[in-house]
Amino acid sequence: MTYNLIFEEVKKITLEVGAFIRSERKNFNSDKIEYKGLNDLVSYVDKTAEQRIVAGLKDIIADAGFVTEEKTINKTGERFNWIIDPLDGTTNFIHGIPTYSISIALKENDELVLGVVYEINMDELFYTWKGEKSYLNGAIISVSKNRTLGESLLATGFPYYDFEKAEKYMKVFSELIQQTHGLRRLGSAAVDLAYVACGRFEGYFEYNLNPWDVAAGALIVKNAGGTITNFLGGEEFLDAREIVAGNGYSGAEMLKVIVKHF
Repeated sequence: MTYNLIFEEVKKITLEVGAFIRSERKNFNSDKIEYKGLNDLVSYVDKTAEQRIVAGLKDIIADAGFVTEEKTINKTGERFNWIIDPLDGTTNFIHGIPTYSISIALKENDELVLGVVYEINMDELFYTWKGEKSYLNGAIISVSKNRTLGESLLATGFPYYDFEKAEKYMKVFSELIQQTHGLRRLGSAAVDLAYVACGRFEGYFEYNLNPWDVAAGALIVKNAGGTITNFLGGEEFLDAREIVAGNGYSGAEMLKVIVKHF
């Protein structure tokens, strides 16, 4: 099966599960919240969404493995592995803040070959696959062409359980807010990356991340003409627990500030 045909099947699953998440939010009760760790929230919505995604993806590539946030399945594939965040932005979802998404990526051997991010409340489906451009609801997207920090809007995420690098982060934050149109913290890494890909943000950086937070969005950024690195400018990001996404211009200037402090 070709990547574009795989995408069409993933799209169906994503939209169906997105509709489920949207529906459950209407009657969601805070009594249903569970804690996986300090400020690390989850609910039956995350778990059920993941189970539905996994069940659907099993029918596409029977022998594929899974890397999932809620660990509802334990299987490693020899060639293909899905990387899934069923509800990226759980804290937003629980508090009724309308920025959360589904993130699904496919890894073939050591290469990301497909990425889908669905921003549920905006009904925006971002996607790409190997050898293809990046899209938003069928239209080709590309990163911003703004060349300087002075004309850039950036995104980030704040530490919420591992504060070891908080002091360094605040130095980066302080410097960048003085040189840009501002920094935004939306609460969904997958959405932040998708917004870099379509030019809404010129750059995005964050640490304390997992592969399921960034896999799909990173490929979408790359295929939209952007750059992805870790905090030191290296290519490894998926397991580095940190990421810098940029447009190649002002994003590179943002990276210089981060490298200086980290």
